[in-house]
This record gives sequence, C-alpha cells and structure tokens, in this order.
Amino acid sequence: MSRYKLFDRSKLELKSLLDRDSRFNESIMVNPESKPLKIEKKKYNTIEKLAEKMIFSKEKGAPIIIAYGAHLYRNGCSPFLINLMKKGYIQQLLTNGAGIIHDFEMAHMGKTAEDVRRYIKEGQFGLWDETGRYLNECIRLGAQLNEGLGESVGKMIAKEKLGKEKISLNKKYSIVGNAYDLGVPLSCCMGIGQDIIHTHPLCNGSALGKTSHIDFLIFSNTVSNLEEGVFISIGSAVMAPTVFEKSLSMGKNLAKQEKRMLENYTIFVNDIQPSNWNWNKGEPLTNTPEFFMRFCKSFSRMGGDFEYLELNNKEFVHNLYDILKKRG
Repeated sequence: MSRYKLFDRSKLELKSLLDRDSRFNESIMVNPESKPLKIEKKKYNTIEKLAEKMIFSKEKGAPIIIAYGAHLYRNGCSPFLINLMKKGYIQQLLTNGAGIIHDFEMAHMGKTAEDVRRYIKEGQFGLWDETGRYLNECIRLGAQLNEGLGESVGKMIAKEKLGKEKISLNKKYSIVGNAYDLGVPLSCCMGIGQDIIHTHPLCNGSALGKTSHIDFLIFSNTVSNLEEGVFISIGSAVMAPTVFEKSLSMGKNLAKQEKRMLENYTIFVNDIQPSNWNWNKGEPLTNTPEFFMRFCKSFSRMGGDFEYLELNNKEFVHNLYDILKKRG
C-alpha cells in the first residue's frame, strides 16, 4: 500500500458523450476512390519508390507494418488503411491509446474529439462515461482472456458486443474493427496516464499493462520477421520509434541465434516537420534543429534503408493508396 494519498476517481462527475460537443463526425472520412491532391514531383517520386518496395515485400511474403498516430484517423484516412488491409498490403498495425479512442468513439457515436481548451476550463475534459466505461471494461475482459488491447477492442467493435452485452457500434470506418475481421494484428502500446480513459473509475492499471504488453510482444514477433519487409511510421513522433527500436533489437537477437538475416528492410517515416538533413549520412549535429527530431534520429539508427518524407499525412496516404491501386 502506498504511503501517499491517491486521487479518488469515484468522486468524479462523468457526463455522457451525448452531451459533448465533438469536433469531428463521419463527414471527415475521405473517399479512397477520389482523386488525391497533387503534390510536388519529387515527393510523388519518393512515394512511388515506397509503393514499389511494398509491392516487392508483398510478393516476397515479407511483412508490411504501418504505425500511425491519432491524427491519421482524425484526418479521415481510415478508409485507406482499411482498403490496404483488404488488398494484402498491411500485415501489422501499431497505434497509441488515442488511435484506439478516436476509432471507438466514431464507431459508437459517429463523432469524436473534443475542444480541449473549453473542457479543461470546465473540469470536464476526457470525463465522458461511455468512452471510459466500454473501453476499460473491454480491456479488463481482454486481460482475463490473455488478449492484446488492440485485439480485444477490435473484437468488441467487429462483433458489436462486450462479453454478452450488445453495443451499438459501426465498424465501417474502424481501423481496429476491420483489422480484427481481417485477421491483421493491431497493437496498441499505451502510456499510463496519457489517455482520457485512464481517468475513468473503471480503469484498471493491471489490465492496461497486461493487454498493452501482449500487443508489444505481438508487434515484436512481426518485426522479428521484417527481412525484405517495410515499416512505415505516419505521424507517430514518440511511440513508434521507441517501441520499434526495442522490438527490432529483440528480433535481431533472435535472428542471430537462429542464423538468419534481419538486415534488409525499409523504414519510411512521414511527418510534417521540415528537414534538410541527409539522414543516410549519420546523425545531425547538436546545433541543428534536426538533432531534436527524435522520430527521424531514432529510426535512422536502426539500419536498413531509411527515408523521411515531409508531407501532410492525408496527402501522403492518399497518393500512396492511389499508386498501389493503379498497380493492382
């Protein structure tokens, strides 16, 4: 028992999602068959090269992994990832807690995201009953069944059930629910205290830790077979590089013992931070802004073929999908 006083979450006043003004609804979703925005030729050529590597990996039976932050979902890009899974271009997904939360809220209420400034002022930010209740109960059940966090939430959304309880859910735009249906592992690596569901009285740290750690090991197993594969990080500046480097180290350790290769793979990072540094020539100097670009600096240490593309993630994913669609 801790010698220090804990915050008593049972005293919190929770409100329904029905009472929350949300910033986004299903109208944000991009039609994957629409024409992508035109981008400069050099950047388009970079995406074409990535598409060629993905086609090569798919033909070789090597994994293609996509890690994404919540903004990819909030930018309406889930239809692209869902269709890429259906076309066999994704064998593993990785996201953070916010990626799961926005996905669930859209599936449950058809809306997501709140005005943080407004609700912090009101003492109501994140304190919404349905999001915390359903996700935390789902995570507890997943821990009992020895399932990963992404798998347990994906099953709830895909089956519209939590245990025996029927829940109104629509998986049309759910990356998590569709991943479960398609048998594509989706790992969620949460950081305790970073997500709104951690404030809910039903949140159980043991269940969070267990299910998220299972997801880490599922992800690590895929990474351990990344030879000739592709890892793509889209807008995940902290979680993706830190999780990937541990998984890759374990994978290389195992590959060395088994006397097999884990040296030839592509790491592709998409974000909006400008960078003029040539990442293939080593780490930036300490007096340059790029020295603090952890999502590039960390990934550039990890071997393989590394590429960084500065571009809005909606433009990146839309153009990538369009190129892959045209090439069959």
